[in-house]
Amino acid sequence: MTERDDTSSLELKELQEDKVRDEARAAREADQPAEARTHARRADKAAYLADKLAEADAADREGGTSEE
Repeated sequence: MTERDDTSSLELKELQEDKVRDEARAAREADQPAEARTHARRADKAAYLADKLAEADAADREGGTSEE
């Protein structure tokens, strides 16, 4: 297994956080309810991934690994 790159984890987390903002904005601006739901689901998924990346980063900093 390869060694994790902490910078890469942080960058991925930031990208997901950007996506949360973008998708939430798109959901607010959507013309159709179905379109709004789609963007809201994408924002939720990006938020979930950002949280998981933050947890993995915290675990790595504490000296453990988060392999489930």
